[in-house]
Amino acid sequence: MRRSFLISAAVIISAGLLHAQAPVAELVSVEKIWDKAPHNGYTDLTRYQNLFYCCFREGATATKSEGSIRTLISASGSNWIDNTLVSEPGTDLRDPKLIVTPDEKRLYLLCGGQSDSQGVQPRYSTSMDGKVWTPMQKLLAKGDWLWRVSVNPADKRFYGASFNIHPNSGGPAPEKEWSLKTYASGDGSVWQLSSIMNVPGQPAETTLRFLKDGSALALVARQGGDRKGVIGMAKAPYREWTWAATGLPLGGPNFIELPDGKIIAGSRGFGATPGPHMVLFAMTPTSLTPILELPSGGDCSYPGLYWHDDLLHVTYYSSHEGKAAIYYARVRIK
Repeated sequence: MRRSFLISAAVIISAGLLHAQAPVAELVSVEKIWDKAPHNGYTDLTRYQNLFYCCFREGATATKSEGSIRTLISASGSNWIDNTLVSEPGTDLRDPKLIVTPDEKRLYLLCGGQSDSQGVQPRYSTSMDGKVWTPMQKLLAKGDWLWRVSVNPADKRFYGASFNIHPNSGGPAPEKEWSLKTYASGDGSVWQLSSIMNVPGQPAETTLRFLKDGSALALVARQGGDRKGVIGMAKAPYREWTWAATGLPLGGPNFIELPDGKIIAGSRGFGATPGPHMVLFAMTPTSLTPILELPSGGDCSYPGLYWHDDLLHVTYYSSHEGKAAIYYARVRIK
């Protein structure tokens, strides 16, 4: 079953993309911007009302501790200012994401919420000024993890992929196979099932985005089988997905389409030097090709990506200089 899934998924989606010259990535600058908690990790990045917003989790450890969501702000990326800290007593808030709402009037904060008594369930909060946030509200059902959402420019709706590690039993032990489903929402509070992604091998962290041609692209990390990530593609109404194997293990995958149509992905990966690193990839609907390894190592990755002023702005975390800290890089793509 898994073999046929991966072989049949190797579909040529776009000959132009597959045969185009691979992008060249040049590191312009990188700096550590935060390391005040014992563990700082799992970042995202966006721009709202002429400011960069970087969010990440703070905790005593990477897992099994209460986590809070901190945001930093910067006008240009040169100087970062502590902005807010969002917490929920007794809950580990994890893997935060920041999205500008379709009407561009609010910031939407999405994260996972995990506790020993309640298990996992997504949360969200909104802010008009980026400073004052509404109380955290729960989404979907216990066991679901809506890991990242994006806005489809065509219909101005939120879309995202949610994985569940015990879809049949309800937990608490992980099952052999996990579920991965896409959901859609008009306002980010009420979500409707959009599609079932038939991905074997324990699909987990997934980034779903919409390309300029209206198609949807999904980059999926897998925790079972060969533990290699896959890429999915769908046309409107985004019910049927075709899949391609990347042949690469992924951790915290993200990607962005640039103004010229190039697609750049970022993930924990293995580049030119031994061990895991924060790696940027040239991405097509059927492939990932490493193009740049950022200064990093050990416990690392989970990048935020944003294109601004002809540069790719990247936030990520890494422990190559000691404890896990937050880094910000500027990358030129040619």
